[in-house]
Amino acid sequence: MAKQSKRYRAATKLVDRTKAYTLTEAVKLLKQVPRAKFDESIELAFKLGVDPKQSDQMVRGTVPLPHGSGKKVRILVFTKGGEDAAKAAGADFVGYQDLIKKVNEGWAEFDVAIATPEAMAEVRKLGRVLGPRGLMPNPKTGTVTDDVAKAVKEFKAGRVEFKIDKAGNLHVLFGKASFTEEQMIENAKAVIEAVTKSKPSTSKGRYVESCTLSSTMSPGLTLDIKEFLTT
Repeated sequence: MAKQSKRYRAATKLVDRTKAYTLTEAVKLLKQVPRAKFDESIELAFKLGVDPKQSDQMVRGTVPLPHGSGKKVRILVFTKGGEDAAKAAGADFVGYQDLIKKVNEGWAEFDVAIATPEAMAEVRKLGRVLGPRGLMPNPKTGTVTDDVAKAVKEFKAGRVEFKIDKAGNLHVLFGKASFTEEQMIENAKAVIEAVTKSKPSTSKGRYVESCTLSSTMSPGLTLDIKEFLTT
């Protein structure tokens, strides 16, 4: 078992493991725990009561963060003919067959992949490469679109994707430890509301089984999110 740092042990003393904190309480406490030497990422982790093996219970989507994610997002755009608009909007990599070949050979130095519907005819062939990494363009997340310039601007401004994993867990990075409490709370609210509204119609019983707030190096804080739940 890895030895816990002095900073982490000090942080755990501040956290009541038996308590479910309100979002405001959790953010205030997270700002109080000893900080690492770098600007840690802030994450919400959900355990959802759905069966990811059932295609009609897949939970995925995107959410615009009011204050951005604090992360520099590298965007790749697959397009035939819309290169200038994508570049002007801030895309980091733009192309078609050349990028398809490069990605197929293992290159993956990007965080979001966007494609036009026309380009998807060839981009679909990258499913085995991009799928496992969660980078496959998809209309449901706004990454397959004719208006690539708009999509690029939204992701650069702070739109983030979320997708449930095979175990029914969903992790969303929504900020940095350097954010103010207000920025963290507003971003977290946007994520929680987006995830709760993504409940599949076929899902029965309790949808959000648990929700935890944490930074890269902090212990997790269990959230009481009843105020965000409609069912």
